[in-house]
Amino acid sequence: MRRKEDEGVRITSAQRPRSEDVAGRQKRYLISMAIRTACFVLAVVSIGHWFMWVFLVGAVFLPYVAVVMANAGAPTDPDDGAYQYDPDRRALRDRPEEPHGHTS
Repeated sequence: MRRKEDEGVRITSAQRPRSEDVAGRQKRYLISMAIRTACFVLAVVSIGHWFMWVFLVGAVFLPYVAVVMANAGAPTDPDDGAYQYDPDRRALRDRPEEPHGHTS
């Protein structure tokens, strides 16, 4: 039976660190909330004009959009089958056995 070569992790397929993912989500959420705040202030300032309703709709629906955008991050499960069962794959690399009691 022929063994497959061990494949290393390709840098292009590695996921971003969790801290970068969280920071990006926080940034998108804060930008969306800043836009919502601006819509609310502009709605109050433009009372009596037709575009007041546009700003009010933005102020009401932007929280939903902000949450959806903040939760749209990197996928949590790899989709390349990295965790599929493979009975021929070894858990550890083969190492030459050292005599007991021998220290490096």
